[in-house]
Amino acid sequence: MQEIVKILFLGDIVGQPGCRAIFIGLKALIKKNSVDVVVANGENAADGYGLTPDIVRSLFNSGIDVITSGNHIWQRQEIFPHLDSEMRLLRPENYPAGVPGHGLCMVKKNDYQLAVINLEGRVLLSNLRCPFRVAEDLVARISTKTNLIVVDFHAESTEEKEALGLYLDGKVSAIVGTHTHVQTADEKILPQGTGYITDIGMTGPSESVIGMDVGDAMKRSLSQMPIRMRIADKPAVIMGVILELDKISGKTLKIKRLYERASV
Repeated sequence: MQEIVKILFLGDIVGQPGCRAIFIGLKALIKKNSVDVVVANGENAADGYGLTPDIVRSLFNSGIDVITSGNHIWQRQEIFPHLDSEMRLLRPENYPAGVPGHGLCMVKKNDYQLAVINLEGRVLLSNLRCPFRVAEDLVARISTKTNLIVVDFHAESTEEKEALGLYLDGKVSAIVGTHTHVQTADEKILPQGTGYITDIGMTGPSESVIGMDVGDAMKRSLSQMPIRMRIADKPAVIMGVILELDKISGKTLKIKRLYERASV
């Protein structure tokens, strides 16, 4: 009988609407889908920009096992010490050496370990270390410990995401894209057994512009001024994927998009 590890990977948690959806609904979602591990990108949880220590604790208490992030993780300096001390809180691994934090976490369960890797793209973002080479080095280092490896690739470019997916095909269990807040319909299992989706979307207000107030977004587009956008105060939708991994081979057996309207 095939042994399966089931992972719920949630898209970027956006502001209070996204946090409320997690606080109130996540445990029921875990039970409903018989999930073993929950990973969520939390870089927009603090009013859309960054994370705070209190929010991190609340997300973990709600049932999240690992929090990944991206380019907005640096916008709240109070989180910096926690990036070093909390092993389950990740920032992209391909930032320069010496910055706070780490981009790899090992989740230990009963009879297996799951590695979670966090990377950031370079197209239309910062000129970081090459995510392809950093990923390859990390996988070579940890593949002796586990073949269950999932990657959060926080990136803007569809081309870059698809290229990394194929580059890591057969080397990792799954690679999911985050950052754009728009869930794509291209979930698939690549030829060598790696699960892939370009973007898993967001956990945040659905009646919005990528989670932000519609009026603010329109003013920003019409004026071309750097207006700071507020979170839309609307009910949330929970987006992500459910991955079923073969515990022995590490390959993805099934990848299914999750899109569920929250009660708040």
